[in-house]
Amino acid sequence: MTTCTVTFQPHGAEVEVPRGTLISDAATKAGLELNMPCGGQGRCGRCAVIVEEGECDRRSTTRLSPEAIEEGYALACQTAIESDLIITIPPQEKIERRLPASQRLAKIEAPPDYDASRDQTIQKYFLDIDPPSLDDNTDDLARLKRSLQAQHDIDAGSMEVSLLLLRRMASVLREAGWQVTAVLESDTWLDADGRRPRLVDIVPGDATSRSWGVAVDIGTTSNVVYLVDLLTGNVVDIASDYNGQIARGEDVISRIIYASKGDGLSELQSLVVGTINGLIRQLAERNGLSTDAIYKMAASGNSTMIHLFLGLPPESIRLEPYVTTTNQPQPVLAGELGLEINPLATVDCLPGVGSYVGADISAGVFSSGMCDLESLSLFIDIGTNGEIVLGDCDWLISCACSAGPAFEGAGVRDGMRATAGAIEEVWIDKQTLEANYRVIGDEPPRGMCGSGLISLLAEMFITGVMDKGGTLQLDLETPRLREGDHGAEYVVVWSDEGATGRDIVINKVDIDNLLRAKAAVYAGFSVLARSVGIELSMVDRILIAGAFGQYLDVENAIQIGLLPDLPREKFKFVGNTSILGSYMALLSRENRSRVAELAERMTYLELSADNTFHDEWMSAMFLPHTHIEDFPSVLELLKEK
Repeated sequence: MTTCTVTFQPHGAEVEVPRGTLISDAATKAGLELNMPCGGQGRCGRCAVIVEEGECDRRSTTRLSPEAIEEGYALACQTAIESDLIITIPPQEKIERRLPASQRLAKIEAPPDYDASRDQTIQKYFLDIDPPSLDDNTDDLARLKRSLQAQHDIDAGSMEVSLLLLRRMASVLREAGWQVTAVLESDTWLDADGRRPRLVDIVPGDATSRSWGVAVDIGTTSNVVYLVDLLTGNVVDIASDYNGQIARGEDVISRIIYASKGDGLSELQSLVVGTINGLIRQLAERNGLSTDAIYKMAASGNSTMIHLFLGLPPESIRLEPYVTTTNQPQPVLAGELGLEINPLATVDCLPGVGSYVGADISAGVFSSGMCDLESLSLFIDIGTNGEIVLGDCDWLISCACSAGPAFEGAGVRDGMRATAGAIEEVWIDKQTLEANYRVIGDEPPRGMCGSGLISLLAEMFITGVMDKGGTLQLDLETPRLREGDHGAEYVVVWSDEGATGRDIVINKVDIDNLLRAKAAVYAGFSVLARSVGIELSMVDRILIAGAFGQYLDVENAIQIGLLPDLPREKFKFVGNTSILGSYMALLSRENRSRVAELAERMTYLELSADNTFHDEWMSAMFLPHTHIEDFPSVLELLKEK
């Protein structure tokens, strides 16, 4: 097989690969990272590179203009190497390591009735063990078990002990002078009444004053970790970061496709574990503890994220009839996943419901208090995959709609995540059609995040800049409306006002992507309500969950038809209920059992198999909706125009 030498500039990295290798694979082999938000499908154009010298086969040129191709641009994920190449990697969009979730949140304390000795599966026992002698030559393990029985009344006769721990036991006992702390997992959520205890660790001296666990939300976009004192039940610290998998796909479908290629699955598993490990190291360093002192993890996330975290092939999730490998993963040991906590710590992934309604929703329904009141509630988690649950907890029905990453800023020319420099709110003057805006961090704007895009859509519709079908009105007297490279566009920020050196705009392609996303969410809960024979007006509470949801303006969301036009007091923002559910399950075996019970009771409606979904989606593609009479508050605003 002919090999080719590929040199990447400006890094100077050089690598030899077989002829026919994709440029993106060659870059990976050279240790370089290219952003591929679409998972290497050639749809986003973010991995474009410049072929300076050599021959290549451009299998797809989507998102590349004829001029760009003439200048040597090629999509790295769609271009095969045919000879020795010199390639320039242009500056790429950097993922900002700043998340709203990384800000210090309000102090999170355990429920008043939390009792670690009763509720917690991890227990610590200080032992003062009689050392062996010629008169008492009992083996070390039997001696430790005997002390547990004598000093703490624990029947340790059938206690599980791993070979990994057994190999350390002799040295730890002797170096500690036979005074040690035994860390036991007395039982798990699987069998709270009869599971035999497991020895997790032996620590020199008396280490009973602190006990650590972590709760984790494995989000498609971001990962959040709570450091929890298992004795008090309080959250001691919080860390968050973007999921390292983003570079291999913005949404779950892109990542599933990437996972099916070569070593894609192991790479994605390594990326998310690496992100979580980095957050755990941050927390340990800030709080002066060893990561080996963390003995338990509870994790939630959508079904695809849990599969990738555990290294389970996710392909069947996107293929009819859309099934997971498992909706209720068994607990595993941290060492099996490469997590940087105690290698014998239990890692408990919470149960999901179906392919697109995962553990994050089971955890969210529980932690949001949806079942605490006897009222009809609609739970909505708006993200790349919009999940919805309807019910009063005597019955629960759920579904998921593929909103896509538009509300995260992806698929929009000047879209970006909610970091410094992102426009988060827009106002348009009705007379002049001039735009004013607010920017995160009070910096020169670089783009628009999800809340800013929703605000902009609402303002353009209400002021007449755009009609109900999403068409920009170019006949209006304002220089902000013009014909651009991708059709009609509205200029939000002039080039001399922003940080990018070019105009920040929204165009017809962007608008269509956003309309598709909002229509999917609205159609999802419309079909859900109709499937059980109720009207949306009958809903008592609408619980809006997720990191994006807490920055959503209800008025703007109603004006574009993302949310139903209901009394505003019915709406409640409940934040990141996924991480909160993981935290509550970490604290208590009873909480963990309740999450499992809710997951089992939840009916999953597959929208792709419902022949009314497409009709509802098409109706919702207009602003705010084809049936505008369902939006009386928006009708009143339009009359004032």
